[in-house]
Amino acid sequence: MLIRSPAILCSVLPHGEHGAIARALTPDHGLLAGYVRGGRSRRLRPVLMAGNSLETEYRARTEGQLPALVVELIHSRGALLDEPLPAAAIDWLCALTAVALPEAQPFPNIFAALEGVLAAIEYAPAARGWVSGVVRYELLLMAELGFGLDLSACAATGSRDDLVFVSPKSGAAVSRAAGAPYAGRLLPLPAFLRTGQGDGDWGEIIDGFRLTGHFLRRDILNDRRIDPWPARQRLIDRIERLLG
Repeated sequence: MLIRSPAILCSVLPHGEHGAIARALTPDHGLLAGYVRGGRSRRLRPVLMAGNSLETEYRARTEGQLPALVVELIHSRGALLDEPLPAAAIDWLCALTAVALPEAQPFPNIFAALEGVLAAIEYAPAARGWVSGVVRYELLLMAELGFGLDLSACAATGSRDDLVFVSPKSGAAVSRAAGAPYAGRLLPLPAFLRTGQGDGDWGEIIDGFRLTGHFLRRDILNDRRIDPWPARQRLIDRIERLLG
């Protein structure tokens, strides 16, 4: 096995006295794990930070062997880790990706989306310019893993108009008229997710997190050896703190 590829670093775990096991998302080979010799050294610690863009080289003699991984920094996002809200978002996005995706299966759409939302976090002038992108990334990841929501038409009537709810059981949209008697048991469908346009106001963004959180917890993260949910909760807490 020999793979050379750009990648986004998603997680790092110490291994042995000096090494580390890193998982990085590549555009053509998906999520790949590798052993980084000296990964805990002073030289490599700033390189092996979640969210950094790397050039990677994976080498293994046999298919079942954990590859040796050599990394070179392309772009660092380390400076963002000093800012509480961006740091929490990067932590969650990378943790979710590392835990949810099966290894060695290509997900080019997820790679492009992760790269895009990380760039938005870095360059948008305010959080409103990127927080909705985190919600959209969660939706995309669910869809790519086969757990997409059907927001195209009302599950009860087939109408495509005035869709304001989502069924927590089926993940299908429900119109205002059909859902009104059951509103307390349905999830809100924010307009920016329904139309695919705009970023939504803060109330809609919080509703978006509530919507995606329900299905992520139920369908994607319900039986994982590593639970990334605390990282998401830190992000939500910091958004709520921002809103006062």
